[in-house]
Amino acid sequence: MVNAYLQDLKHQEDELAIQYLPAVKAMAFRLKERLPSSVDFLDLSAIGTEELIKLARRYDEKLNDNFWGYAKKRVYGAMLDYLRSLDILSRASRKLVKAIDYAIEEYRVEHDEEPTDEELAEILDESVEKVHEARVASTIYTVMPLHDQLQVGDEGAALAEVEKEQLIDVIKTVLTTFKEREQMIIQLYYFEELTLKEISEVLEITESRISQIHKAVIQKIKESIGAKEDG
Repeated sequence: MVNAYLQDLKHQEDELAIQYLPAVKAMAFRLKERLPSSVDFLDLSAIGTEELIKLARRYDEKLNDNFWGYAKKRVYGAMLDYLRSLDILSRASRKLVKAIDYAIEEYRVEHDEEPTDEELAEILDESVEKVHEARVASTIYTVMPLHDQLQVGDEGAALAEVEKEQLIDVIKTVLTTFKEREQMIIQLYYFEELTLKEISEVLEITESRISQIHKAVIQKIKESIGAKEDG
């Protein structure tokens, strides 16, 4: 009798997870849209589904009467943890990432478009593989929460000691120094979770310009807190 009850309970929990599988897949799809092609949608979906099942089996409706409200952030967090586990940013040279950003800006001024990986490799006298890896790493990290991004590498080490509330105040202050359209980009990207392409269509500016503004905001926040540049 007890075994039958437990089996029925497990069945109910799994049914709860199955009910929200489409929401998990939609979340994985939206995240994938903001990532490079090297990140597989199926991997993100599988990670999210695994976390959803764990949460469904632990869920107590007496403590929380909205399962998806309880599970949503945790499922998304599991997907971000998976991206962190790829550890791709530590393998890419931070100096190369910065050199690439600078080279892109120089190239854009002259040609009014972004260079290819091959063109960047030639400009920087690096292999195409290294340039590609660095650009992939940079793209993956842009989907992370701002607090994660600000602590990347040695130059962000000082930020690990900054209280979250203080960081929020700094971010708000820094954003007021940017134009309204530039503030809108940060709002749409981090809070509305739009892709660069969607923001481009909404604001009628190029994706590369959006990326440029995003990097400028991150760097200004770091400087405002006193994070030092890598040597």
